[in-house]
Amino acid sequence: MHHFYILGAALSQSTRFSKAILIAKSLLIGLAGSAIAYALNLPAAPLLGAMLATAIISWAGQKMSVPEQLRNVGLLVIGLSLGSGFTADMINDAQQFAVSLGLLSISIVLSMLASSWILARFWKQSSSTALLSSAPGTLSLALAMAAEGKGDSTTVICLQSMRLLMLAAFLPLLVSFMGAEGGAGAAGGQVFGWDVLAILTVLGVLLAFVFGRLNLPAPFLLGGMAVSAIAHIGEWAHGLPPFAIIFVGFALVGAASGARFANIARVDLVKNLGAAFASVAVAALVSAMFAILASALLGLPIAQIWVAYAPGGVEAMAAIGLALGFDPAFVALHHLFRISLLILILPIFVNLAAARG
Repeated sequence: MHHFYILGAALSQSTRFSKAILIAKSLLIGLAGSAIAYALNLPAAPLLGAMLATAIISWAGQKMSVPEQLRNVGLLVIGLSLGSGFTADMINDAQQFAVSLGLLSISIVLSMLASSWILARFWKQSSSTALLSSAPGTLSLALAMAAEGKGDSTTVICLQSMRLLMLAAFLPLLVSFMGAEGGAGAAGGQVFGWDVLAILTVLGVLLAFVFGRLNLPAPFLLGGMAVSAIAHIGEWAHGLPPFAIIFVGFALVGAASGARFANIARVDLVKNLGAAFASVAVAALVSAMFAILASALLGLPIAQIWVAYAPGGVEAMAAIGLALGFDPAFVALHHLFRISLLILILPIFVNLAAARG
């Protein structure tokens, strides 16, 4: 019996070691991708480089793994960075925000309906599957509803994952080609002292657990952003985390997003590639049209509004907005609003579609 116990412990230790090696390999590939993208001066380089590197290796058939805990570290860092864009003067922009959020609401519904119609009409998906695949940035909710029998889970995760990758890969490039990168973005280039960073990190983690218990979207991103925003509005802190920490934070989130493709069969990726391109193109076009309208009404840069309206994941889009130097508070609030709105309306749309058969 003692020998069986020793054998079991050895196997368990070997499994843990193999898992640690896999995680280390995934992180090194992600960081290498970030470094290459940065050397090539690509926009949002740490995020984009890590995402593409791990996704390509996953497509090649290699296992990739970035634990949720490490992704949360990256999200917390990004949240702390986003919060530095909040100021006490933002109350003066409340009317501007209200108009923009109203246009975003219409854009969300129209882009989701247009994308789902494309998927149902040309790829013969059920109405429920098409809607769940078209809801921008709600992967967890969409998969949960698909698991309840309201859609095809494989198609949903495949299309949603490809949507995130396509938008994260192409949006920064399109914005850069427009010559529309922002300025310093947040906090004028100042850097947190290590004492301030430590305090905000601890408070951000605590608040993230509270938000997680409340089932709020992206709790670590939201927790970091909230404590940083409060500190900046109250003028208790000024600046961003050090560049190296922001770089690693972006890389962790990018690597986690790219590694997701390791769990999707290549045959499913190939089968759904055309559908993903079509649905993303339609949704991006609708969001671009509303960004042009909002820019004309509010006098804000089209590129900044487009990044704020883009139908991608809240973490990636907020990170891209920060990396491109746009107003981080504006971009982050719009994406958090989008996710909150979709959490409310997506079940209604899917249930109506299921009732119609």
